[in-house]
Amino acid sequence: MSLLRFKMVDAAINHRAVEVTPPAGRPSDYFGSKVFNRDAMRKYLDGKTFEALTDTMEHGAPLTQELADKIAAGMKQWALEHGADHYTHWFQPLTGGTAEKHDGFAEPDKRGGVLEEFSGKLLVQQEPDASSFPSGGIRNTFEARGYSAWDPASPAFIVDTTLCIPTVFIAYTGEALDYKAPLLRALSAVDKAAVEVCRYFDKGVDKVFSYLGWEQEYFLVDESLCAVRPDLQLTGRTLMGHESAKNQQLEDHYFGAIPSRVLAFMKDLEYESLKLGIPVKTRHNEVAPNQFELAPVYEEVNLANDHNQLLMIIMDKVARRHNFRVLLHEKPFKGVNGSGKHCNWSLGTNTGVNLFGPGKTPSENLQFITFLVNVIAAVYKHNGLLKASIMSATNAHRLGANEAPPAIISTFLGAQVSAVLDKLEASRGEDAIRFDAKNLLRMSGISHIPTLMIDNTDRNRTSPFAFTGNRFEFRAVGSSANCAESMIMLNAALAEQLTIFKSRVDEAINAGIRKEQAIYEQVKHLIKECKAIRFDGNGYSDEWKDEAAARGLDCETSAPLTFDRYLDPATVEMFSSTGVYTKVELEARTEVKRETYTKKIQIEGRVLGDLAMNHIVPIASKYEAMLLDKVYKMSQLGMESRTDMDLIRRIQEHTAEIQTLTLEMTDARRLANKITDERQKALAYHDTVAQYFDRIRYHIDKLEEIIDDQLWTLPKYRELLFIR
Repeated sequence: MSLLRFKMVDAAINHRAVEVTPPAGRPSDYFGSKVFNRDAMRKYLDGKTFEALTDTMEHGAPLTQELADKIAAGMKQWALEHGADHYTHWFQPLTGGTAEKHDGFAEPDKRGGVLEEFSGKLLVQQEPDASSFPSGGIRNTFEARGYSAWDPASPAFIVDTTLCIPTVFIAYTGEALDYKAPLLRALSAVDKAAVEVCRYFDKGVDKVFSYLGWEQEYFLVDESLCAVRPDLQLTGRTLMGHESAKNQQLEDHYFGAIPSRVLAFMKDLEYESLKLGIPVKTRHNEVAPNQFELAPVYEEVNLANDHNQLLMIIMDKVARRHNFRVLLHEKPFKGVNGSGKHCNWSLGTNTGVNLFGPGKTPSENLQFITFLVNVIAAVYKHNGLLKASIMSATNAHRLGANEAPPAIISTFLGAQVSAVLDKLEASRGEDAIRFDAKNLLRMSGISHIPTLMIDNTDRNRTSPFAFTGNRFEFRAVGSSANCAESMIMLNAALAEQLTIFKSRVDEAINAGIRKEQAIYEQVKHLIKECKAIRFDGNGYSDEWKDEAAARGLDCETSAPLTFDRYLDPATVEMFSSTGVYTKVELEARTEVKRETYTKKIQIEGRVLGDLAMNHIVPIASKYEAMLLDKVYKMSQLGMESRTDMDLIRRIQEHTAEIQTLTLEMTDARRLANKITDERQKALAYHDTVAQYFDRIRYHIDKLEEIIDDQLWTLPKYRELLFIR
């Protein structure tokens, strides 16, 4: 082992769990202590202001300037008493992360001192520079104006000493430049459309909420080892590295005892999260070595997404305190499981009904079947778009490998639910829908639905979009992704589908058909129409790939080509009709996705080229020279050295291939960089640059097996993947 690597591994071995000061009291004592939640609002706002703010949060009622000033005054007082000295509008630009510009509360009082100032104007709206964030051409570099506007539905919070105010981010010309604004539009659209359908069954429904429960997977790596892996530092994944003899094949890590250093990190992370109102609930070892998972209690989608974005920031800060680095890349290590962010999604009414949960009466079950089938229909119609929403340069490595779902969107329903839909499809209207003597609805053949347990469907780990009893689990979302993107697509697509469904049912009712019969007939039509998206089998099989193509599903695996789905006519129409995106906004986001893809592949190519030519080839040449010296000395003694000569030839072959392929990759990158059209440039990087990565890696990994361990400077998988 090289001296540098020895020191790094020794440092990793000797790291000890960081002692965390135990919080005073129980979690319920400090949960939300850093959040301007309703309890804080009641304390720091007068009754009228509190009621007005609550009305805004729940119903979107506008706030007057006077009320905004009162809210700002109360929020400032709360923040100062909790140690804040700065404030920021906290938003989610198209980088996929978050952004913040801190301003101090302190303002000169013109007497040589300062006062803490914070007005309603500063709370409600600010003007961050919009030219330096990705905009897809909406903003030019010389046009800097953009606006951040307060989102009252997501409470303000304090990180360190800064009051963070969740906001949307829009261009001077009005287009959304972030994830939150279109997410709020999508949630509003699905609320409106779902309420209309719900009123077929319950006139008391006046609000439908969209809920999200994310499951955040991640890797931890010792900071001392990460420090000497430039590929991990700069790209988030290992661009080279031979598999460890032992990795996850014994399945001994999953749900195993949590290492003490990791447990200390988890406790600290949970403490920080709970203070910020993030309702973290579950922690455990995942399948791959050094892989873990954290999951919270379900929340309304907008708040849940804010909490996930905040969590990823807190994770990194806490990990550094514990001498770790968090890896959120979807595939940081070859040959073991990648990391996803399973998004569990459901809809609920203000009357307390889960629209994706089986009911206790035929009417409730007709409602359940109605929403279930409309979701399936929406996913079927926009399966390519849903894939585009989770596709990226990083997630492309994960899809279809080591328990990750394939790059083909399908729905898994389980045997019993599938049987119900099949029976409905095969039934005749008069047989399926009828009324008894008391005019009560009866649904023939599916009376057993109320007995379905929540977990009565098995889980299919190869399914990207699975029904799991009372919710859908979108398993294809990547661990580093902003949940908003997939939630925007799902909620907007369902809003469109429910609107179409209602118009067709109303048309039948107006033609004299009984309401329940009209609903049933349309549900039956949709079951037949979207049957191609239903698949309960092995998503990894080659047979499924062929069958999916025959069914007309989107089977594209190229990320740049998948991004084209954002601009399909059906996509543009769907977003236009729901009011979620304009065509200009869709074009901008597509351009950003292409540009981001290109830049990430470009960075990986540069890092790989540097490591190959400046680290690997010199090490191989040094070992080769040592072997040549040995062969020469043996020949002077009249001794044969066939084994050494064979080893030298193998080193020479792999080294020559690395040099040749790296030069070819560099030339391909230079040619791609001359392309001005972002779509064509992304395609060139995918087709002519990225194709070299695995080929170069193959020869580097072969050299890692050959070269003396004392010469190899980069930490190996057997060192990176096992926390000591």
